[in-house]
Amino acid sequence: MNQDSNVISINVPEDPLQQLLKDGARQLLAQAIEAEVASLLDQHNDETIDGLRRVVRNGYQPERTIQTGLGDIEVKIPKVRDRKKEGIKFNSTLVPPYLKRTKNIEELIPWLYLRGISTGDMQPALASLLGDNAQGLSANTISRLKSSWEVEYKQWSTRSLDKRRYVYIWADGIYSKVRMDDKLCLLVIIGVDDTGRKELLAVVDGVRESEMSWTEVLNQLQSQGLTQAPKLAIGDGALGFWNAVRKIWPTTQHQRCWVHKTANVLNKVPKSMQPKIKSRLQDIWMAETRNSAYKAYDLFVKDYSGKYPKVTECLTKDKEEMLAFYDFPAEHWTHIRTSNPIEST
Repeated sequence: MNQDSNVISINVPEDPLQQLLKDGARQLLAQAIEAEVASLLDQHNDETIDGLRRVVRNGYQPERTIQTGLGDIEVKIPKVRDRKKEGIKFNSTLVPPYLKRTKNIEELIPWLYLRGISTGDMQPALASLLGDNAQGLSANTISRLKSSWEVEYKQWSTRSLDKRRYVYIWADGIYSKVRMDDKLCLLVIIGVDDTGRKELLAVVDGVRESEMSWTEVLNQLQSQGLTQAPKLAIGDGALGFWNAVRKIWPTTQHQRCWVHKTANVLNKVPKSMQPKIKSRLQDIWMAETRNSAYKAYDLFVKDYSGKYPKVTECLTKDKEEMLAFYDFPAEHWTHIRTSNPIEST
């Protein structure tokens, strides 16, 4: 950040949540396979030949690529050697020899971590991720995976943030398409620091985006060293998040997401009117100045308050929060008017 102008330059790299999911997919497959081979070795742990273990590791097969909705994931399958030469081999039930594509891996990765940590019930998640092949996983394998994920998640979620200052944060609650529990959602926060670097700050399981759940997330970030409030928080209309922000970061300005607001407004008018209404809303948030936005805002209310009172009521209740982005540098507006950094992922 330039100390004189308080202007930051935002780079827009690959969405950090998207990268986390891809890295998680790669780690998931590697760790699951390692847990499988460890279980096989345990089964023959007491068997020896001339004082040496009968079944031992013996390197890896050539690296393979598994196609996923997140892109190609590289996988290395371990090999084992049977000293008794009876042909004991390692074949992964998760990644059989001819598997080239997994299903729904991008949907499951966060839930594999969080559901495993919360309940230890990994089998339904793995079955949804990898199909019937996952049924071959033993309780011991599941336990190994859960333990390793729990340690990794704890290390990540308690890492120090005390040397960083986040100017903007985006927040949203994401409900998985996997119907494990329709009350649970992922509470996700992404921040951009005063150097322009975007970072995933939190991925936590919450209950229906409640104020209590969001307060716990923000308190956790504070305990990690994020003690200086961000200048602006961007999110949808979920009151739980905004109530938590007021409590934990009272000086932080609020910016409601225009994508969510537009969708809420359009739901209150006939389909035939939606294109025109959407265009009029764009006249507001695409205005070059705050004064121009206010004029477009007032004209919208004047034109539609009589025929569509619910539409104008939906829009006017958050007027100041919808236009908070005008207090910040114009080059940042396209990034801070919506929660797209999370929604797009």
